[in-house]
Amino acid sequence: MDPIEPLNPVAIAVAPNGGRRTKSDHPALPMTVVELAATASGCAEAGASMIHLHVRDKEGRHLLDADAYRQALASVRTAVGDRMVIQITSEALGIYEPEEQMRVVRDVRPEAVSLALRELAPDEAHEPSFGTFLDWLRKEGVTPQIILYSPEEVLRLAALQKRGLIPFENLPVLYVLGRYTATQTSRPDDLLPFLGANMPVFGHWMTCAFGRHETACVAAGALLGGHARVGFENNLFLPNGEQASANEDLVAAARQAISACGMAIADADALRASWNR
Repeated sequence: MDPIEPLNPVAIAVAPNGGRRTKSDHPALPMTVVELAATASGCAEAGASMIHLHVRDKEGRHLLDADAYRQALASVRTAVGDRMVIQITSEALGIYEPEEQMRVVRDVRPEAVSLALRELAPDEAHEPSFGTFLDWLRKEGVTPQIILYSPEEVLRLAALQKRGLIPFENLPVLYVLGRYTATQTSRPDDLLPFLGANMPVFGHWMTCAFGRHETACVAAGALLGGHARVGFENNLFLPNGEQASANEDLVAAARQAISACGMAIADADALRASWNR
């Protein structure tokens, strides 16, 4: 009998807070740099190899600010060392314009950043500046992850690649499941339109999902060749419907489900290496 070829290791990212939720949604949602560092440490122990950071102002509101990011990055890095990739968000949240979003990334120069295609290149007029920004990221060694909310956005990103506006051969993307459904409760089959036979294939893709089926969604994505993102930004519940006590619980649930399917969990170095293939 021929040996069974092992499946690729799966990276688990944690998105512990987002820009909208507060402690009124969950008392363990981290909002300060100290809380973010503690959450990062716990999630690294639970199996996460990446943390997706949002920072807040003194009133707890979403913030894109270089100094705030530097403080958060330093605090998290002190807590976890190189055991996690630290990714910042550039999310606008209806507050910031594309130039402001790109400026904070240029000022911070993080290891990684998430970029929503619909925000940074909302129309054809913004595409040249988006391409120039991506070229800057490549030269600076900052890894982008392009956030895609629909199959139509997948097709548009692939078209930009064909036109030479995307200077990355192995561009990481994030498929967001269920963001614009009526209940914002994702299901595993929400992933299928992103991966149809006629859809473009990206070398490194990750799945995130809303609601209590988050674990099932990211496990399905892992089985189909992707990576996983979980956390309080999109979901507060365990697979059995009970509220999670902390982000670490959601990471542990994803790790258990993925491991039960026979897949190894990637550490941060493996994640970095997969981006650089």
